Amino acid sequence: MTETDALMRAEKLRVAIADLRYKYHVTNDPSVTDTVYSSLMDELRHLESEFPSIKSPDSPTQRVGGRALDSFQKIRHSVTQWSFEDAFDQEDVEAFDGRVRKLVAENFGTTDNPEYCVELKIDGIHIVLTYEDGKLVTAATRGDGVIGEDVTENIKTIQSIPLTLKKPVSIVVEGEVWMPTRVFNELNEVRAAAGEQQFANPRNAAAGAVRQLDPAVAASRRLEAFLYDISAITDGMDEPPSQVAELQTLAELGFQVNHDWIMCRSVSDIMAMWAQWKERQNKDLAYWVDGLVIKLNDRAQQKALGYTGKAPRWGIAFKFPAEEATTVVEKIVWQVGRTKVITPVAHMRPVSVAGTTVSHATLHNIDEIERLDVRVGDTVVIEKAGDIIPKIKSVIEPLRSGEEKKVRAPKECPVCGGEVVRPEGEVAIYCANKKCEGSQKEAISHFVGRGRFDIDGLGEKIVEQLINEGLISVAADLFELTYEDVVGLDRFAPISAKNLITSIENARKITLDRFIYALGIRHVGEESATRLARRFGSLHKFLAATPEELSDIEGIGEVVAKSISDYLADESHMKQVARMQEHGVVVESAAAVAIGPLTGSTFLFTGTLFSMSRTEAGERVKKFGAEVADTVNKKVTHVVVGADAGSKEEKAKKMGIPRLTEGEFLAILEKL
Repeated sequence: MTETDALMRAEKLRVAIADLRYKYHVTNDPSVTDTVYSSLMDELRHLESEFPSIKSPDSPTQRVGGRALDSFQKIRHSVTQWSFEDAFDQEDVEAFDGRVRKLVAENFGTTDNPEYCVELKIDGIHIVLTYEDGKLVTAATRGDGVIGEDVTENIKTIQSIPLTLKKPVSIVVEGEVWMPTRVFNELNEVRAAAGEQQFANPRNAAAGAVRQLDPAVAASRRLEAFLYDISAITDGMDEPPSQVAELQTLAELGFQVNHDWIMCRSVSDIMAMWAQWKERQNKDLAYWVDGLVIKLNDRAQQKALGYTGKAPRWGIAFKFPAEEATTVVEKIVWQVGRTKVITPVAHMRPVSVAGTTVSHATLHNIDEIERLDVRVGDTVVIEKAGDIIPKIKSVIEPLRSGEEKKVRAPKECPVCGGEVVRPEGEVAIYCANKKCEGSQKEAISHFVGRGRFDIDGLGEKIVEQLINEGLISVAADLFELTYEDVVGLDRFAPISAKNLITSIENARKITLDRFIYALGIRHVGEESATRLARRFGSLHKFLAATPEELSDIEGIGEVVAKSISDYLADESHMKQVARMQEHGVVVESAAAVAIGPLTGSTFLFTGTLFSMSRTEAGERVKKFGAEVADTVNKKVTHVVVGADAGSKEEKAKKMGIPRLTEGEFLAILEKL
């Protein structure tokens, strides 16, 4: 083969490989197998090796061809890189919309509603790409907006970024480089196994990858990119007339564009999109999103509005509430729970996290305090995702002054002063006093809550008030309360007193599974209570259960069986149940196990589901004959994996149990 033949063949191979890359990495439409793609790449590498003169910088073989750098060179942007101002709530968006309307009216004499192109704000690292005659020349970070770092070799490793455009234009484009959620999780697993520090989020991981001095390391991180802005066109095409046309043009040139944008003509439209994506944020997406970007769609209007000293007047970033924040631990108190577990709770300087003001966070147990080495006076990072209870993630040790105080486990109950015990093999500590006032309040609050007796009007404050008034000390006392007992108390005018007694009266009939759950037996949650109800069928048989019978139930291990046996053997507990029955509490026998198309199947739900709660999902499959498990075991046939699934998913994977996405689970239900 002559050099001319090799060049012609190489050029054809580059075109074919670029087309396959585009279909695979941008349009998700692979038309050939990886083996074919690799074969073509091997042939091209061979030709370029045999005829070095035919090698070109835009060849696909050069995506990971650069040597490791000693440092990054600086690069001056041809177009200033602006940052958007931030909006954090509807009031901020309304103010932005008002400014835009005013400026558009002044410049164009129209009072029509402005059109906004509202895009997702991808949580990644900003990148600026320069192409000349359709060939990638440089890739740079934002830097200070004027000068960035030349990261061209690393950006070449990103398969969704074309080295050669579909048209020979000279253009500067901007976008976001991001790490797929799946890759991020895998990377952290590897780092954890190696004892290395894990990345806090995909954005940090992506930024670290882009700034690797060795392109081979950057390539191993499997980054992706969305392009969203044409900041300059010097040759080859006209400027698109709108932001929407700009996105379409980018796609036509061969870039990967995020298609989850919508046109909005009002603040209410924008708020609806914001609410929708806030719920999905970082849960069921292949990438993380930290808000929306609102852009005036018309390019002529954009130019007329122009820029302030640091940001465009025609756009704004509408951010989701932060899920992490820093604050100071002011004190750590110990609380007694319904099962007499004594739990440390951090009282912190109030701070806004995920849209709510947070001032308390659980620390679980003394082992967790020691693991974090958290002290009173420490500056800490707290996190809160959605409705999850806030927790302390880490301590910022460099901010310590030396005045911080270490925390030790209490030697006596903080509520009643009783003896504190720590059973062998457990991390929790307990109050040994059966009549501890703290555990009474928690136990009764649990008893009346949702999924148990569900008594309206008996919140924690009211329960505490009734205990302090001496009207109740255990749950059974509730069913002896009368109107005369409560009327006239603080918060109890005649109507509210009557409503409370009516709520208690209406709650006297309850199913067996809810009753067992309401008892507050240690280690017995909602699913375990359902298993017990199905196994014994009636309250009488459950109360007479032997340790052997309990241990024989699937999903009820030795520890849970012993806890139930100890509870049933306690005479005071049995007296409470008897008193409830004497005062009209009726515990309905459990319904027979349904027989249906899912009979023989056992489902386990882990993580957050969006279409329904895990409890609702469990009830749905039970109606079709399935069992529901709360631990991964050999009887589980399906694991439904929601957002933020944890160790249960990993255990199911190791055991080879089929795992379903929420969408796949819903598809099963639709067929039943």
